[in-house]
Amino acid sequence: MADSQDKRVPILSRLRPPAGAVRGKHRIGRGIGSGWGKTGGQGQKGQKARGTMKRLGFQGGQMPLQRRLPKIGFNNIFSVQYAPVNVADLEIFEAGTVIDEAALREQRIVRGRWDGVKLLGTGDLDRALTIKVHAVSASAREKIEKAGGTVELLPRPNKGPRASE
Repeated sequence: MADSQDKRVPILSRLRPPAGAVRGKHRIGRGIGSGWGKTGGQGQKGQKARGTMKRLGFQGGQMPLQRRLPKIGFNNIFSVQYAPVNVADLEIFEAGTVIDEAALREQRIVRGRWDGVKLLGTGDLDRALTIKVHAVSASAREKIEKAGGTVELLPRPNKGPRASE
């Protein structure tokens, strides 16, 4: 009983591909009998047969397109990307709840990689909430305070080459 059960259990040392699944290495340029001798699948003559193909983007000596077009813009390493959260999105929370980025991610209001959370003023709120975010618009702050809640600003996230200092 143990022997038959032992053969059915897949163990890494016993795994083998099915018969016919693995084929031999295709050896090119090893005689005319193989069908891949002489020119070895390269065709006859010309630049492509001689193994001296030019690099990607080469346009025969003409100034390539990527060098003709102007370089524009730059990447600002200090820019901070905030996840936008509207006041209307906060209606799923109970009154008196403390809302931070972790709570917003748990409810899947904030997803993906962001440097912080910014609260925007679209929508209305009818309950008092304590909100901890990195940035808030004036209209959002007004609506939350009007509903009896408070907004606590967190420090701006550090970005750039010396962010860890």
